[in-house]
Amino acid sequence: MRPDILLFQVDQLGAQWLPFHGHPLVQTPVLQRLAETSVVFDANYCNAPLCSPSRFSMLTGALPSRIGAYDNAADFPGDLPTLAHHLRLLGYRTVLSGKTHFCGPDQLHGFERRLTTDIYPSDYGWTPDWEHPERRPSWYHNMINVRNAGVAFRTNQLDYDEEVVFAAERELFDVARGSDERPLFMMVSLTHPHDPYVQRPEYVELYPEDAIDLPATRACDVPLDPHSARLRHISAMDEFEITDAMIRRARRSYYASISYVDRQLGRILTTLAEIGRLERTVLLFTSDHGDLLGERGLWYKMSWFEPSARLPLLVHAPFLFGPRRVSAAVSLVDVLPTLVELAGGEVDPALPLDGRSLLPHLSGTGGHDEALGVYLGEGAIAPLFMLRRGQWKFVASAPDPDQLYDLATDPHERRNLAAEPAHSARVQALRDELTLRFNAARLRDEVIASQRRRRLVDAAMRHGAWTSWDFQPYHDAATSYVRSQLVLDDLDAARRWPRR
Repeated sequence: MRPDILLFQVDQLGAQWLPFHGHPLVQTPVLQRLAETSVVFDANYCNAPLCSPSRFSMLTGALPSRIGAYDNAADFPGDLPTLAHHLRLLGYRTVLSGKTHFCGPDQLHGFERRLTTDIYPSDYGWTPDWEHPERRPSWYHNMINVRNAGVAFRTNQLDYDEEVVFAAERELFDVARGSDERPLFMMVSLTHPHDPYVQRPEYVELYPEDAIDLPATRACDVPLDPHSARLRHISAMDEFEITDAMIRRARRSYYASISYVDRQLGRILTTLAEIGRLERTVLLFTSDHGDLLGERGLWYKMSWFEPSARLPLLVHAPFLFGPRRVSAAVSLVDVLPTLVELAGGEVDPALPLDGRSLLPHLSGTGGHDEALGVYLGEGAIAPLFMLRRGQWKFVASAPDPDQLYDLATDPHERRNLAAEPAHSARVQALRDELTLRFNAARLRDEVIASQRRRRLVDAAMRHGAWTSWDFQPYHDAATSYVRSQLVLDDLDAARRWPRR
């Protein structure tokens, strides 16, 4: 029997903020138990440290530069095969609950059922402008999220994630009560712990305020590289004084939101157990990018530094794989070929594909050691490339000095080795490799051309009648609960689980 697959993705969660990656404060009992019986990847990276590009790459197995996934308003073409398309062809029932940040008129991308709308817009309204980097977008992050961090009983994000989890739970019971015998692929995608840094009091109170850690690397500890300077501008990081008390408050609520996420994952696992499918489900837990949380004086993501780019990746399938830790570098583009192979299929080599199956890692028989990414969103003015292999991380962009870090001896990336003579040959080899893999000048032209087109289309759509691309979930109230055209005894019997 082919396994069910649950892809549980959260938003803006870096690996270093989790206890099974060494954080001493954060409480995630559900994930901690899972990690003990899972394959845990210690060096998993996003392929772009931004929501939409990262998710598009994960779902297609292709780098952002290959599929036009430039930023959070980039069009996601309907002719790109996704993980959902592949699994659907293999006979899977494909269901999505939660955030994907699909942009464009196709809001399904291979999923048969989508249970909720998205929390973010699906149009081109958030298109950056590389031709005017001095202009800060009014719709982008600023430091209000840090200054106003704290406690609330209800937020926009809590409304959303509660709907996502409830819809997923009900769908799982519908799967159990139905007659569809196909294996299930379900993606459940939450928006926490993404800023704003606000959470309910019962989660915040798990963390004494005076115990919250401050950044290990302060802004004064390291030189300000050009890309980080642009990030400070794009998110208005210099417009407000950020005190240690504010940093602690923001981190406290962020940690609380991680505990909230852990609780929601526990709800889904409980439901899987109640319908008798937990023991046949491959669970993959990951995020789309991390959060700098004040490290180096920076916040949010958009950077290749570790807190922004390194993500959790946990694969729980005790009926297939024993527990182990994987130190080799991998990335989200590897998810698609992995899950397709687990489902009994293979990816046509003629299709856009940059990922490689993680099955050798999962089974302990080897596997690759490489993560590659390209950032093309806000704060960049040209493609910003990252290559992680072994202990080395190399970051390069045409306008900026190269960056080379030895993560084995310098995990906080405080010493840039790129200009040191002892590493000149390594830097040249890495630069040459990126030149062979990418045409950076042509890619920059393509990004700017796409930005121009999208800004024009967006401006035009705002004249006259507005047509929304945002997904509208449909629920047929005429066949919900008790209705006079339905036989009550039959209805009650059909909706009961377990059946008598």
